[in-house]
Amino acid sequence: MLDGCTPWPAERAAAYARAGLWRGEPLGELPRRWAERDGAAVALVHGTTRLTYAELADRVDRVAAGFGAQGIGPGDRVVLQLPNVPEFVVVAFALFRVGAKPVFALTSHRANEIRHLLALSGAVGYVIPGVHRGYDHTQLAERMLGEVPTLRTVFAHGSGCSTDPRVVPLSSVDAEPAPLPAADPSDVAFFLLSGGTTALPKLIPRTHDDYAYQTREVARYCGTTADDVYLAALPVEFNFTWGCPGVVGVLGVGGTVVLADDPGAEDCFRLIAEEAVTFTSLVPTVAHLWLEAAEWLSPDLSTLRTVQIGGARLQPELAARVEPELGARLQQVFGMAEGLLSMTDAADDDHTVVHTQGTPISPFDEVRIVDENGAAVGPGGTGELLARGPYTLQGYYRADEHNAKAFTEDGFYRSGDLARLTPEGKLVIEGRIKDVVIRGGDKISAGEVEGHLVTHPSVSRAAVVPVPDEFLGERIYAFLVCAEADGQPALPELKRALHERGLAEYKLPDRVEYVAAFPLTPLGKVDKKVLAAAACDPAIARDWVTAQA
Repeated sequence: MLDGCTPWPAERAAAYARAGLWRGEPLGELPRRWAERDGAAVALVHGTTRLTYAELADRVDRVAAGFGAQGIGPGDRVVLQLPNVPEFVVVAFALFRVGAKPVFALTSHRANEIRHLLALSGAVGYVIPGVHRGYDHTQLAERMLGEVPTLRTVFAHGSGCSTDPRVVPLSSVDAEPAPLPAADPSDVAFFLLSGGTTALPKLIPRTHDDYAYQTREVARYCGTTADDVYLAALPVEFNFTWGCPGVVGVLGVGGTVVLADDPGAEDCFRLIAEEAVTFTSLVPTVAHLWLEAAEWLSPDLSTLRTVQIGGARLQPELAARVEPELGARLQQVFGMAEGLLSMTDAADDDHTVVHTQGTPISPFDEVRIVDENGAAVGPGGTGELLARGPYTLQGYYRADEHNAKAFTEDGFYRSGDLARLTPEGKLVIEGRIKDVVIRGGDKISAGEVEGHLVTHPSVSRAAVVPVPDEFLGERIYAFLVCAEADGQPALPELKRALHERGLAEYKLPDRVEYVAAFPLTPLGKVDKKVLAAAACDPAIARDWVTAQA
């Protein structure tokens, strides 16, 4: 396995192989196998583009050869930052095919995140969308070429131009297919990103074996068939959209994937009607938008059978509206890019679907719920969720110190999520231990935002907490202590300063509150429970500020 990654213990790996879970299938070989089975069927739809399975496989082969001609080879890491376009799928599988290891990045990532991903992964390549939604990724890429020593080549898709010879049009990455050695199925295929529980995302290595199994198993669990049409409404680089069953799982059974440019209701409702979409995946924020829009758009959603909702906690009140108002069955999903997936299924009653996150998808998933001392909680008790299994990682990439805390001695991943099991064995996620804000499905490290806020000359201390929001799930609420009493920068000024530092748009505070001091715990730490309560009730803030005065 790639140096810096933690392999599964040999005994467990052998057991997964004996059970037929890990079949030794390199992901890069899948498009050709799919084409042999369903060559003339439509695999991908985007705008006016419709790619058959045969055309997809041919493009993957040619782009893989093109990457090889550009010096991209086995073991190389390449940061992949493209929106929901067919090229994302083609490039990902072409990199798998050539033995390189893509690092999936969000299009909303900016200098801080991209610099970190390039440096941590030791990437030699970077695939960008040119100008996307008004932001020029080409300028960012040119900057990275000067700052990250390992980066050799940028591959630019779409609009945008550069005079730097190291910036190559993605359209020119094309060559006659040539025989390529098969990747080791037990090795890392690509990297997903952690959800932001530290200042910058950690890299999650996913192997060919474990991801092929995940996508097959979740497709089986969901009853996905060749008759299904999946709408990829969320960003395709999310684990949810890419493989739950997502793009890879649907293509694996011969279905069709429709790529949406934006998860907005109007465009997605049109695509559902035009392409006879049968299921899709949403975060609660987008689901809320769809429900509101359905009241005045009166869309034709007659083909839509299932709406998966995950990525953040779904309030029961919103969950109960999905089937009556959209006419599609809700499937609650709890999942993590690190592995474990738990979902409701078609046999579950309405109460289970609305109030739980179902059961783990694999009979080989192992789950524990423990207290703060690591002891198992009693029946129905709430504790931290631990997970181990054939598609749950054994360690983050190049993160030995963190891994020592994030995993038990016997290989269970400490999720940081608070959970309980119902008497029927259904999983219920109650909250989280980690200091994050889940805003519109994006997990944002409070510590990262705090670190940027205190760089402002007028801010001496910062504490960020989530505040509940009906629309986004949570918003970012920042409490600030000023260096001087008369220096209280307004929110727009703070946002501009953080944006100039390269902080992504979705991480900017939604509201700030200036206080003289922070409430402290008996151990002298900032009491974020009090701050979170104060964010919801200004009277509480007045009380503790008065008490400290």
